[in-house]
Amino acid sequence: MKLESNVFLFPGAFFLLVAIVYGTLTDFKELVGFPAILLSAGLAFMIGIYYRMLSKRHGNRPEDRDDAVIAEGQGDQGLYAPWSWWPLVVGAGTALAFVALAVGWWIMVPAVIVGAIGLVGWVFEYSTGRFAH
Repeated sequence: MKLESNVFLFPGAFFLLVAIVYGTLTDFKELVGFPAILLSAGLAFMIGIYYRMLSKRHGNRPEDRDDAVIAEGQGDQGLYAPWSWWPLVVGAGTALAFVALAVGWWIMVPAVIVGAIGLVGWVFEYSTGRFAH
């Protein structure tokens, strides 16, 4: 996963450099471009650092090696909830949030509530009930 981490760390460094140059050229008075480029750098660094941590935790995967065989990658790849209804609730909250942008900000309150309920339900789906572990 070192390749994946570098795919995000190098653009993060580039965005950080561009943000500093952009801020210097505008005397840090332009309050949209500089923070936007800085946030882009932060997003790229977050993803790159996350992949770097996964690389240290899991080691080399079969697809990272040139001498690997396809059969080495078989088996479970993760835990997924195939019959979960919570993504629908999160999607409804997101749809309400976009409606709030077009209609009125007061709709954002129920959108945040519905989205938070859906997100908490989705995260804790396997912590309660029949599938608890």
